[in-house]
Amino acid sequence: MTHRIIYKITPRALWQQAEADGVFSGAPVDKADGFIHFSTAAQVRETAAKHFAGQNDLLLLSIDAHALGPTLKYEPSRGGDLFPHLYADLPLHAVVKVEPLPINEDGLHIFPELNQE
Repeated sequence: MTHRIIYKITPRALWQQAEADGVFSGAPVDKADGFIHFSTAAQVRETAAKHFAGQNDLLLLSIDAHALGPTLKYEPSRGGDLFPHLYADLPLHAVVKVEPLPINEDGLHIFPELNQE
């Protein structure tokens, strides 16, 4: 199972640091786990609710999964669902879109249209 576009939710400051460094090495949880966590379009809303509830100033990164090569693995996680995990730094050229991920008055994230491929 592969998807053309996968997603990463990240704080704006962390992404700005990645742009300055020329590479995204992941959030603290990614570094602790030894891989960068991603979600598919079907998974990303639940990821936002579970791990980023009420957080503002977030960005949604759209990543070309095919640009990541064999370091991208789909592995079981929440409820046995297969999640994309990157066992390398994320090269910035693989990021095809960066969009704000604001929250509404109820604290829920407002998602742009997602690529379901």
